[in-house]
Amino acid sequence: MPAKGANNGKPELTVLMASPRGFCAGVVRAIEVVEAALARTQGPVYVRHEIVHNRHVVDALKAKGAVFVDEVSDIPDGAVAIFSAHGVAKSVVEEAKARGLGSFDATCPLVSKVHQEAQNHHRAGRHVLLIGHAGHPEVEGTMGQVPEGGVTLIEECADAEAVEVPDPENLAYTTQTTLSVDDTAAIVEVLTRRFPAIRGPAKADICYATTNRQEAVKAIAPKVDVLIVIGAPNSSNSVRLVEVAKAAGCANAFLLENAEALDWSQLEGVTSLGLTAGASAPETLVEGLLDALAGRFTLRVQATGPGEEDVHFGIPKALTG
Repeated sequence: MPAKGANNGKPELTVLMASPRGFCAGVVRAIEVVEAALARTQGPVYVRHEIVHNRHVVDALKAKGAVFVDEVSDIPDGAVAIFSAHGVAKSVVEEAKARGLGSFDATCPLVSKVHQEAQNHHRAGRHVLLIGHAGHPEVEGTMGQVPEGGVTLIEECADAEAVEVPDPENLAYTTQTTLSVDDTAAIVEVLTRRFPAIRGPAKADICYATTNRQEAVKAIAPKVDVLIVIGAPNSSNSVRLVEVAKAAGCANAFLLENAEALDWSQLEGVTSLGLTAGASAPETLVEGLLDALAGRFTLRVQATGPGEEDVHFGIPKALTG
C-alpha cells in the first residue's frame, strides 16, 4: 500500500493493520436492534446498560434518541426496553415482563448459545463451572440463567486447581465469549485433568470474532515496536487483545480510546506500529488515529492477519416488518 501523507522530512512509520479488527456481527446486530426500535417506536427507547462497551457507539445512539439506564426499574411504565449485546439474567427479562414493558433482546446469538448450554446442563443435573471475569455483564447474565448456586465462576488456573464441586461425575464448563483463547485453554486443561468426566461445549464458546482478532494480533505483535488497540477500558475483548499482543512479543502494547488520548512520547523512536480495534470499536476511530499519525509520519500501511469476516446476524422479526 502506498505511503500515506507527503514525506516533507517526516520520519517513516510502517503500520501493520490487523485484519479483521473492529465491529463483529454481534455488535452490528445490537446497534441495528436499537436503530430499528427507534425507527418503529414513538418516544424514546430505553437500553439497559451500554448496548456495547464503547462510549462513541453509546453517544451516537443517544443522539438518535436512545436512553441508557442502569436497571429495568429506571424505565418508565409503558416504554420499550432493550437488553444489551452482553445478555441479561432471566430475572431481568422477567422483571420487564412483569412491568408490562415492551422489550427487544440485542443479546449476541453467540452469548445466547452459552446461556442455552448453561440451562441444558442444569436441567441435566450438572453443576456448571463458568470460565470468565467477575463483574462482567456477560458473566452476570450467564450465571443468571440458572438458580443461584448452580454456577461457579472460574477466573484463572488457580481457581480451577482449588474449586470444589458437588459431584465430579456431573459437571460441565462454559466460557465467557471474549476471553483470551490461550488463557482459557490453560484453565480448561486444569479442569479436565482434575475432573475427567467434565463436559464442555461441542464447539468452543469463545466467539469467532474474538479468536480471529487475537490471531491477527499474534501475527503482528512480533514484528512491531508498538501495538495499539483501539477500544474502551471496560471492553473485555479489547483488554484481552493488549494481553495477547504482549504475550506474543510486543511488550509495548496498550489500549487507546481514540486519537486524542494518544501520548505522542510513546511513539518516540518508533519505526513500526501495529494497529487493531476491539469488537465494539467503530472503524472511524481507527481512521482518526491514522489521520493523526499521518500528520507526524510518512505512513506505509499494510494489512496483516486472517482477513475480513463475512458473518451477519439478523435482528428480531418484530423489528423488520
